[in-house]
Amino acid sequence: MTYLTMVLGVLALIILAASLIYTFKVGKLVSERKSTYDTQINEKVQDHPYMRNPIFLTYIIAGVLALAYIFYLAFTISG
Repeated sequence: MTYLTMVLGVLALIILAASLIYTFKVGKLVSERKSTYDTQINEKVQDHPYMRNPIFLTYIIAGVLALAYIFYLAFTISG
């Protein structure tokens, strides 16, 4: 694997991790606010708040794809 590819892969994973942490913090801040205008949340979503959130699913899918691409490059370039 070339040095540039490895640096870009690590940089992508750092950005992905920082974005995930930031999303958790914003989600926690929003959930702490009490508003009288909010409607009742579906019970299925209350049981699984992270797996029913499309933002978290996007992070998981993007992370898996990024790792798959990094491993693909690692095996094809060095081989």
